[in-house]
Amino acid sequence: MSERPLDLGWVRVFEAVGRLGSITAAARALGLSQPAVSYVVRELETQLGTPLLVRGHRGSTLSPAGEVLHRAAVAAVAEVDGAARAVRRLSRRPVVRLFTDYGFASFWMMPRVAAFRRVRPETDVHIIASAGADPGLDGAEDVAVLFGAGRDFPPDSVQLFEECIRPVCSPGFAARHGLGGAPARIGNLPLLHLESTPQPRWFGWSDWFAATGLARGPAASDLSLNTYGLVVQAAIADQGVALGWAGLIDGALADGTLVAIGPPLSRAETGYWLAPGSTLSEAARDLIAWILAEARGSVPT
Repeated sequence: MSERPLDLGWVRVFEAVGRLGSITAAARALGLSQPAVSYVVRELETQLGTPLLVRGHRGSTLSPAGEVLHRAAVAAVAEVDGAARAVRRLSRRPVVRLFTDYGFASFWMMPRVAAFRRVRPETDVHIIASAGADPGLDGAEDVAVLFGAGRDFPPDSVQLFEECIRPVCSPGFAARHGLGGAPARIGNLPLLHLESTPQPRWFGWSDWFAATGLARGPAASDLSLNTYGLVVQAAIADQGVALGWAGLIDGALADGTLVAIGPPLSRAETGYWLAPGSTLSEAARDLIAWILAEARGSVPT
């Protein structure tokens, strides 16, 4: 009898035959024809020179030789399937899920994603943005960057930048209304509002007017919008005066798309906070370290 190595294409077929006790059932489970499975078993028996199945009217059972070979097939299938799963995990690009609101995603994170990809090209960042993102974390994210007060976040959270607002508008709007050196005129102009809950977590126009002592004149076609991106777009489009959050509108101020036209208002206990997830991969730790470094470099002086 030949001692040449067996062709291993039979392993999964024979494992299924022995496990299911039927050539027909094995063929169905594997998506093969019944004659194809029968052929594999006959070829095995020919190569080994002994019956591997005891065939009956109601199916097939393993012969003593078949039992020996089937135990090896079961172990081999389990080992190969486990190795295949490991290989697939190795071949997958690491993914980090970042949960945040539309403002941070649009104005802070998206302009910087390309820079992160340059230093971590093997990592994909999935940004999950929500208009109603609040400090309530559900553990589904790897990293969360959200707006709120420090007390709202876990102890290991880090503040990226504190809340600081100032009125902003387009350069053309400022020129037409003489706002360069006269912020008192803001109260008589259309104001752009970010819609909020009855107890907002961030500053609004009423806070700014109260803090500066300036008067709010008759409402002149104010506009309320439900995302900060729309507020900024409306300001750029000459629709009125918006409140600009430091950290989000820095780029627009730097390139002249928007201009600041009034004094700032800030509070140290609120702002954007980074909250790490409960279990961090190496890729998530890399993203956190990169965001912290970028935020330290972007804080206005």
